[in-house]
Amino acid sequence: MTESIRHKLETYPGIIFNFTQPAEDAVDEALTGLKSALAVKVYGADLGVLQENALKIKDALQKVPGFTELTVVRELGQPSLIVETDREKIARYGINVADVEAVVQAAVGGQAATQVIQGEKLFDLVVRMQPQFRSSAHEIGDLLVGTPTGQQIPLKQLADIRQGNGASMIYRENNSRYIGVQYSIEGRDLERAVADGQAAVRKAVSLPQGYRLEWGGEYSEFLAAKDQLIVIGPITVLLIFLILFALYGNFKFPVIVVLSVILTEPVGALLALRLTGTPFSVSSILGLLVLMGVSVETAVIDTSYINKLRLEGQGIANATFEASLVRLRPIMMTALVACLGLLPARFRTESGQTHSVLSPSLLWPA
Repeated sequence: MTESIRHKLETYPGIIFNFTQPAEDAVDEALTGLKSALAVKVYGADLGVLQENALKIKDALQKVPGFTELTVVRELGQPSLIVETDREKIARYGINVADVEAVVQAAVGGQAATQVIQGEKLFDLVVRMQPQFRSSAHEIGDLLVGTPTGQQIPLKQLADIRQGNGASMIYRENNSRYIGVQYSIEGRDLERAVADGQAAVRKAVSLPQGYRLEWGGEYSEFLAAKDQLIVIGPITVLLIFLILFALYGNFKFPVIVVLSVILTEPVGALLALRLTGTPFSVSSILGLLVLMGVSVETAVIDTSYINKLRLEGQGIANATFEASLVRLRPIMMTALVACLGLLPARFRTESGQTHSVLSPSLLWPA
């Protein structure tokens, strides 16, 4: 859908289009301050230098596989009237810079001459030149500036007046100006794609002193989550082991359960990621942790029933075989409920659209 819309809108030159939705906008602005979940920010003082380096970064990232929807946030390009006062000339007539600025402000922006009261409300009465006297730089140059001796000097004899490009919007963060390069990653995992992008930017772009880069948005969140998971993962395994120890009262069965999960779960999970072409991301790691809990639960169901049959006098082989048959249904139910519940997200086609799937309650009646 978005590709067909983009193809039709490409006929309008000079316009940047971004496809999003209100809820996504709120999340993206919280992550990056821009209309994108991923962005490179260039911090510095001069807007011209920022834009020049942002365009270089965009050109470098376009050559890296996986980077799509590259957009430089437009900050410059607003038509502006630039009036630069010649201090030597105004000094000859005894005019101050403030006098020149007052004429320009009164002519273009307007100046409050008095106030008007309407009931309990107070308004400024603003006076300014008629449009025909301020519609262009040439006409503004004909405005007269009074001198202390009573002379009227045209503004164009006291200042350099020209039209230029100013800033339509200035983004700031931590008391520093910045410009953003928005992008998306498709067909690759985020970490390796951004690593290749960073290498390409370091090779192609050399920032002046006082300027710096920051790779923000979901990538910075990914790095923070990765650091947390390095700590949370081992703690999760330890807690599971302690719970199993409290359940069985010895180390033998907890070790058997944990080893069986560690040896079997990564193989199946990584094989599934490979077959489905899913990148190994933070979401995948969280899925592995959740799957570990489900695997431990199914292992406890099977092991506990084997122990029950052993206490009734059956041998290890017979108890294991019978437990595998009897406990297969609850184990399959436990494992498939989570899988079937996530199928709509796995087979989504567009934003807000999914394929229909059967409910687990229809597949396995109570």
